[in-house]
Amino acid sequence: MGHTPLMRDDLPDAARTAELARSLGRELDSGQAGGLAAYLGLLQTWNARTNLVGPRRWPEMLTELAADSWWLADLLADLQASGALPADPVSLDFGAGAGIPGIPLRLFWGAGRYVLVEPRAKRAGFLRQCTAMLRLKETEVFEGRAEALRREADLCLSRAFMPWRDFLELAAGYGRKGAEGGARAPLAVVFANDPEPGGDSPAGYGPALVREYHRTGGTGYFWVFSPSMASS
Repeated sequence: MGHTPLMRDDLPDAARTAELARSLGRELDSGQAGGLAAYLGLLQTWNARTNLVGPRRWPEMLTELAADSWWLADLLADLQASGALPADPVSLDFGAGAGIPGIPLRLFWGAGRYVLVEPRAKRAGFLRQCTAMLRLKETEVFEGRAEALRREADLCLSRAFMPWRDFLELAAGYGRKGAEGGARAPLAVVFANDPEPGGDSPAGYGPALVREYHRTGGTGYFWVFSPSMASS
């Protein structure tokens, strides 16, 4: 059975996107509203023929998925203000998939260099189209497995990419090399459904912060792990 073609009225525009965001407690400027509308429209169109995300229509995509990105943007800005992140960080977004959180995040937080890491060709192609269409600065797509990426980073992000302990062990490998030959692991942020991580963190990391945020259907959490315990 074929998919029902999308009508123009089914696609978002800047005004309707801004109105929905306002109902969720977020004021968007014109650039953010226009960029988010363009992304959601492209995601909905692709999703009609390639299953990228569960929600089928853009309002649900915004409320259930993309809205998390502005809460993450607030967290990252606070980490920069506290000195935990540099002003111009290199960030690695693992399992970038349909671009959540990375594509909307770059509309709200454009600091430094951002790498969307995605091994699946179709999803990587979608991400490239998004970054080109939205003209996202300092944002690139790495098509391949995480283990093939050779990059030093200041921040690693995971949204359901792998179990959090495994992710931290992976993230530690992208640390910046020091003058003495050691490495300092990057800061790591994990999307979570629980208020705190259970059990011990892998060597090289310690829990630094849990940030709660309100999302459709419940409460979400960001777990921030600090490299302060890492050997150097």
